Amino acid sequence: MSRARLKIEVARAALKQVEEGTVLGVGTGSTVNAFIDALQSSGLRLKGAVSSSDETTRRLEAIGIPVLELNHTGDLDLYIDGADEVDGHRRLIKGGGGALTREKVIAGASRRFICIVDESKRVEVLGDFPLPVEVIPMARSFVARRLRGLGGQPELRPDFSTDNGNVILDVHNMDLVDPAKAESAINDIPGVVTCGVFAHRPADEVLLASESGIASL
Repeated sequence: MSRARLKIEVARAALKQVEEGTVLGVGTGSTVNAFIDALQSSGLRLKGAVSSSDETTRRLEAIGIPVLELNHTGDLDLYIDGADEVDGHRRLIKGGGGALTREKVIAGASRRFICIVDESKRVEVLGDFPLPVEVIPMARSFVARRLRGLGGQPELRPDFSTDNGNVILDVHNMDLVDPAKAESAINDIPGVVTCGVFAHRPADEVLLASESGIASL
């Protein structure tokens, strides 16, 4: 089964947990795009959605779902998003698409966070995928030096600006054996908006698609 098909299957599995008339948190990325397509086909009616990126907002509005501000909705019952890596404790690396800050905010504001991935994203230890770190532009060089001091090898993501107007440093070879400790250390660097480690607020459930079906972590 192709990865594209696996994304469709896990998106459909997640859709079964969405209640009619709810306000849903919606993430960003190719698996989430498959979820939005499944949402459109289902005919399920939502009160609205809180979006993690401008791209997701465009997709939701295109299928007639009102996009609401988190400031107005308050906490959400459910957030659905993908990930770049997932470990056995449901801790994640996110931010390959650059939406990590809004994703982390919505995850924190949601009572339940379901992560939808295909089997290629499952790892024993986080860190093969370069860790995205969102940084305010004037602090880019300073933060990069601090990240090197933590053992990482940061690279500026070329020709990219986040929806918040910031830059992304993709950090290679970062030691993430203790993801929560690394998350705190990176987020404590002045100029860092947030990093793509989701350990302090991991997913509540990971739906993992493989050739043998959908597994739940």
